[in-house]
Amino acid sequence: MKTKILNKFGIAASVFAALSFTSCKDSFLEVEPGTKTTLEEYFASDAHLFEAVAAAYQPMRLFDWNGAAYNPINISSEVMADNFRAGGADLNDYSYWHYMEDYKADALHTLSGIWKQCYVGIKNSNDVLGYVNNLGDKLDAAKKNLYTAEAQVLRDYYYCQLWKFYGYIPVYMENLRAPYTCPQYSPDSVYNKVIADLESAISLNVLPMQWDDANLGRVSQATAYMLYAEMVMYQNDNSRYARALQYMQEIINSGKYELNASYADIWTSAGEWSKESIFEINYTDGPNGKRAYDGGVGNVGGTWLPRIISPEGGVSADGVDNGWGGAPVRVEAYNKFNSGDARRDATCYRPATGSYKARYQDSGLWLNKYIARGANLQNIAGATDGNYNNNLRIYRYAETLLNAAELLVRTNGSLADAQQYLNLVHHRAGLTDNRAATIDNIIDERDLEFMGEGKRYWDLVRTGKAVTTLVPDADGYRKNTWSENRKYVPIPQGEIDAAQGGLVQHNY
Repeated sequence: MKTKILNKFGIAASVFAALSFTSCKDSFLEVEPGTKTTLEEYFASDAHLFEAVAAAYQPMRLFDWNGAAYNPINISSEVMADNFRAGGADLNDYSYWHYMEDYKADALHTLSGIWKQCYVGIKNSNDVLGYVNNLGDKLDAAKKNLYTAEAQVLRDYYYCQLWKFYGYIPVYMENLRAPYTCPQYSPDSVYNKVIADLESAISLNVLPMQWDDANLGRVSQATAYMLYAEMVMYQNDNSRYARALQYMQEIINSGKYELNASYADIWTSAGEWSKESIFEINYTDGPNGKRAYDGGVGNVGGTWLPRIISPEGGVSADGVDNGWGGAPVRVEAYNKFNSGDARRDATCYRPATGSYKARYQDSGLWLNKYIARGANLQNIAGATDGNYNNNLRIYRYAETLLNAAELLVRTNGSLADAQQYLNLVHHRAGLTDNRAATIDNIIDERDLEFMGEGKRYWDLVRTGKAVTTLVPDADGYRKNTWSENRKYVPIPQGEIDAAQGGLVQHNY
């Protein structure tokens, strides 16, 4: 495990929050700046400007719990796919996940935390760009370009989440002023605006392909490339496939990343920021584990995710802490794995029968990648539920390889190279057979490789497999079939009301 820069980012974000964080009043789009002169003067130094950059990272750390909603970014899409249930105590626990799982979500049963945190992240990213522009020639050109690219990539990451989850959203590249209105764009228009912004950031070519140990947690050029490929592939934008493939091959040929020898080790504390990791969201326990239930923007520390998704009562024999029974793994998901696949047990935790208290939709299976272990919650200063030190893995080199394999197939490139990339991932799992490089095989490999990482639902949608895969199940928990108008979740009613006619709900 390499040293995280969480503490530096957390402290910097807290200082920034005290100076400039503002709540939305009449609308989620309303952004009130602080005293202009004071802020311009304060952010005239590089050290203080870094605080603004750090604040742009903070909102993504609060998806799991922001003081109002539990919306961990990985699980919130997984419950709409075919590997996880919503779980919890009953249908009223994580009710929005239950509604989403059965494709009957509405404005009162949807994801409110992701919407809120993404727009806070966009606001903070825009702040950075504004301060950089205000400084003009006072800021070193190299540093100016670095902060510009970094803030743009962060802004585009937040927009990507909004685009995938909600589809029809407002997009603005400068923070709004009175009367705080912004058009609501179609998904295609959102894509066009955001991908162009991301291309602008990439073209600056100032972000390192990989950050040094002192800066782990910052977006890199490789992060930007992965975000680009994710958006292009989800949009099925074949006009950009060649460029996305080029970016994947640049990562591969850079020599900066490689597969971790052990799949299971990726999910340990020692496996954080391994040679396979391209981007992670940093969390920590110990004296800096200060996150609290009030969800304050200045709270830094750990994550709520392990508590949310672990069995109630825990399993002391395995060192597993008490959990809330959310997002149990489906038996069908466990059965997708070959018995010799090392990813099965690294992904699915199967405690002894009767060793914990079963809750709603219990399957006896839990997401081992982020299971609540006492070793990951030590000497904290904040809430015991919300300060596990498990980093959230966002992009791994394995995805680079599988992206490259898929893009080679889609662009009629080298099938030999595509098969090599596919089988590097396949063989790392301890499997000795060779898989042919077909779209179906690659999507199947992605399912096994990234289970629980928040990739599956988007893969099913973009490949047209959702309509045949996401159907009523034998257990009766999912009674409805996915359809194209269920692609996006509803915008939260609170945001519709706050916008006072500025937002229109799509037909779910």
